[in-house]
Amino acid sequence: MRIVSWNVNGFRAVLKKRFLEQLSDLAADILCLQETKASREVMGDLLPSLDIPYEIRSFHSAERRGYSGVAIFSQKRPERISVPIDLESCTEPHEGRVLVCEYENFYVVNLYVPNSGDALRRLGFRQHIWDPQCATFLQKLSRQKPVIVCGDFNVAHQEIDLARPDQNHENAGFTDSEREGFSHILKKGFLDTFRVLYPDTREAYTWWSMRTAARTRNIGWRIDYVLISECLRSSLRNAFILKDIAGSDHVPVGIDIDVY
Repeated sequence: MRIVSWNVNGFRAVLKKRFLEQLSDLAADILCLQETKASREVMGDLLPSLDIPYEIRSFHSAERRGYSGVAIFSQKRPERISVPIDLESCTEPHEGRVLVCEYENFYVVNLYVPNSGDALRRLGFRQHIWDPQCATFLQKLSRQKPVIVCGDFNVAHQEIDLARPDQNHENAGFTDSEREGFSHILKKGFLDTFRVLYPDTREAYTWWSMRTAARTRNIGWRIDYVLISECLRSSLRNAFILKDIAGSDHVPVGIDIDVY
């Protein structure tokens, strides 16, 4: 099974940038999208009309228009699709940051983690509320069955995960507290699939600033991840970054894994 995660930076925008044509290149059995930036009404109108190879087209939009939002497309029918209120309710109004598909033998969790923002205005929220509650939620879920977590975590975990670590220790996405929050999730029994298979690979980024043509120069950050429960390690076949897929300031990431 191939599971792919992509921050599309606006679902309506990416539809104008060969999204539908690139679905065959993604070849995903389950596709998790973040930052759809579309209301419930817009997504409800759009999804049924699209010619895409997914029977299941589920989404969770933010209450604020043009902001956040996640979606999951799946060829495999889940037993249940849900929004975990215990995690979603820590953002008020609800920001559309999490969606869960429960399958017979595993969960898929789609996350769009809040950005700490300019002047680190949401760093305290990340550090004291979101990150701890997210780690607790994922640990509880993993006690029921294995979990695959996809999404934009808005943090580069290690110095190897961004092009210029020395210049960014005080900036959003690379503060000590954000990195510690990500480490805390891993300590709850999860693996960063890309680093499991490619621990020393450098210049493997998933996001580039659009302000400075950073993608052309590969001055990027790896902030998009697929995590798995430790018990799935032997089932992991590959982890990848699809750097040639265009349409967003992020590129898709994913795994091939033996789960059914």
